[in-house]
Amino acid sequence: MRDALADIRGIATYLDRLSGRAQERLPEHQWRMLLDTLGLGIEQAMQHIGRTRPDPASFADWVIATAGPPDPNRVARYHAALDRTPLPAATAARLAEIDAMPPVLEAEDLAHWEAHGFVILRGAIDPALAHDTAALVWDIVGATPDDPESWYAKSHNGIMVQHFQSPQQDAIRQSPRIHKAFAQLWGSSDLWISTDRLGFNPPARHDWKFAGQPLHWDDSLVRPIPFGTQGILYLTDTAPEQGALRLVPGFHHRLDAWLDSMGDCDPRLVDLTGQAVPIAANSGDLIIWRSDLPHGATANHGRAPRLVQYMAMYPPTPIVPRDWL
Repeated sequence: MRDALADIRGIATYLDRLSGRAQERLPEHQWRMLLDTLGLGIEQAMQHIGRTRPDPASFADWVIATAGPPDPNRVARYHAALDRTPLPAATAARLAEIDAMPPVLEAEDLAHWEAHGFVILRGAIDPALAHDTAALVWDIVGATPDDPESWYAKSHNGIMVQHFQSPQQDAIRQSPRIHKAFAQLWGSSDLWISTDRLGFNPPARHDWKFAGQPLHWDDSLVRPIPFGTQGILYLTDTAPEQGALRLVPGFHHRLDAWLDSMGDCDPRLVDLTGQAVPIAANSGDLIIWRSDLPHGATANHGRAPRLVQYMAMYPPTPIVPRDWL
């Protein structure tokens, strides 16, 4: 089975870099596509490689045990992206279907996106899939909805649930409706979807404080900041006070002027909390936002945990390296 990875380019270079055996690194767009070709999460791969320092053969065994053999069509698409050659027939047909779909974001949605930098895709997935994925989260964290004490019984990585492979998550990633929404925002259906994780944010109480991040950006603030999108799918109805995602609406319009005004200050240390708005939505709704918006989860002051799946879609084009700010 390990032969399924033998011809996938970049694996040895990626392993050697993360294991400290060599300095050569893959371009960012390549290692992102490589991990998504293999069906691996970023943290998942980095932690395993850093801990075990595998050679390509043992890494292949782990990948297959963790995520199964790579999809040959995805592998072919990965190599086509690297070589800038035509897409494989199966991929081209899939993207043509997305292009032919009616819009899932209406004119008012797109106007909201332009003005505020985020949009809500209502009913992004079938209610049954949202229910089944929520059940998966409950099972992973070892808790049940009707036993509040169980919500705090297991140690978590903050509010993140580091689980990346399941039929439910894969079904969400393959949703044509979600793909169409991102395609409308990017102006292209030729996008890759991230192999991302789940989330569980229980109500704060005296012995469990909010473990999420404050408002932040996941990209460098060195300009020009490239266009990017991120998404969070609510798996249960989520009220504003229930640990909802918060954003600073419209900040992309004033980001340049704001950065110019910083002088020697670290922009990441500036408190923008007073400008942030929590975004409520229902089970199965997807919130997509621009990566240049400050964002973050909020402390949950509701009566039930917030359950989510994270995602992003991105084009297979090279990313200009930038310093971190």
